[in-house]
Amino acid sequence: MKIALVAAVVASLACVMNLTVAQELAKAPLSVPAAAKVADKAKLNINQASLEQLVAVPGIGEKKAQAIKDYISANGPIKDQKQLTEVKGIGDKLAAKVAEHVSF
Repeated sequence: MKIALVAAVVASLACVMNLTVAQELAKAPLSVPAAAKVADKAKLNINQASLEQLVAVPGIGEKKAQAIKDYISANGPIKDQKQLTEVKGIGDKLAAKVAEHVSF
């Protein structure tokens, strides 16, 4: 009788643990490779982005973000990756990196 009671208690605890784990897994976001995440996100329009949005782009800090905003104010919209290299502090390598995350 004691063994049956202990077995029932252990089985009940196992069910509660499984339910708790299942609920936590349901809340957690699924792990997706970084490339898939980038592909799913819409690219940021560099010409309409705020300073804060530009700072969030990999490789762009506060100074480069401000330089982009200043360039757009002085010269109009940036039309392509090549024109992005005309912004002070942005060379070919950085422009290529940024172009993966922005649209023109």
